[in-house]
Parts: sequence; C-alpha cells; structure tokens
Amino acid sequence: MEKKLRDDAKRTAQMLGVPLTTVMNAMLRQFVREQMVTLSTYPRIRPEKIAEWNKVGDDMDAHPEKYKSYDVEEFLALMDKEWAKTDKKRETKAR
Repeated sequence: MEKKLRDDAKRTAQMLGVPLTTVMNAMLRQFVREQMVTLSTYPRIRPEKIAEWNKVGDDMDAHPEKYKSYDVEEFLALMDKEWAKTDKKRETKAR
C-alpha cells in the first residue's frame, strides 16, 4: 500500500473513531461476500464548510441589507456574464 494512501486512510479512520484494521476487514468481508467492488465518487461536505455556510447564513439573516437578492431571471443573467468571463479566461490560458 502506498504510504500517503495508508496515512490518509489511518487519519480518516481515526476521525471516524475506528481502527484502520477494522475498516479494512469490513471492506474485505464485503468484497468476499458480494464478490464485487463498488467505487463511488459521491462528494461529502466537510464539517468546516457546513460551519462556514451556517455562519454566512446567520449573518445574512441578521443583516439582510448587506446582501443583494436576485429573482431567477436576474440570477441567470448574472451567471451568463460570469460564465462568459470564465470562458474568456480559459481561452486566453489555452493560447
């Protein structure tokens, strides 16, 4: 096993409060039982991001005057402009 991968796996297991051996044994038992491997790239939101979003949400609730709100049409028009800027930057970098 790659050292960085092992270290990352150990750290993750510790965050979950289980030994890495327990995780590996559970995965191997499932592999033997089901005779298949399931791979997933399902994203998970990190707790610190949730805390950051909650902080911004609380600030928006407390001080709505600091934030602009958009109806759907305004928002889509704004996004079109932003996407056009991003596309232009990508084209410039590609050259």
